[in-house]
Amino acid sequence: MPVFDFAFEVPAPLHVVQAFHNSTSALKQLTPPPTLVKIHSVEPLAEGSISRFTLWVGPLPLNWTAIHKNVSVNGFTDVQQSGPAKRWEHTHTFTEIDRKNTRVTEHIEYEHKRGFWGVVTRLLFSYPNLYFMFCYRRWITRRTCFKAASEV
Repeated sequence: MPVFDFAFEVPAPLHVVQAFHNSTSALKQLTPPPTLVKIHSVEPLAEGSISRFTLWVGPLPLNWTAIHKNVSVNGFTDVQQSGPAKRWEHTHTFTEIDRKNTRVTEHIEYEHKRGFWGVVTRLLFSYPNLYFMFCYRRWITRRTCFKAASEV
C-alpha cells in the first residue's frame, strides 16, 4: 500500500493553523491549479462530519466523499468514503513548536482500484504529483496563516 509523508513549519501559532484547516473554504484554497474544485456540501469540521466535492482534472471529474475522524486541536483524519481511489486516508497533524510556530505533518495511506480508475489514480497520486500538491499546500498554508497571525 502506498504511503506519502510531508511535513513543514508554519510561522503562526497552533490555533491559527487549526482555524485555517477547520475552515470550510480550506479545500478550495489548498487545491493547486489547474485542478478545479466544486464543493457540493461541507459540514463544519467535527467528528463524523462529511465533505462532498468534485475535483476536476481537465475534463475528468473525480467525485469524492470524505468523512472526518480523530478531530482534535492537533489535527484530524479524512477518510474517503467514496471516490477515485480504492482507499484514501489522510491524517493532518498540527504540533506546536513554540507560541509563534507550528509544524504540520501530512500522512496519506492509499490504495488504487483496478481498471480505468486505477490508472487514473496511479498517475494523479504518483509521488511527483503528490509532492507538487503538498508544496503548493505548504505555500498557501504559510502565506494564509502568517497573514492571519499578523492581523491578531
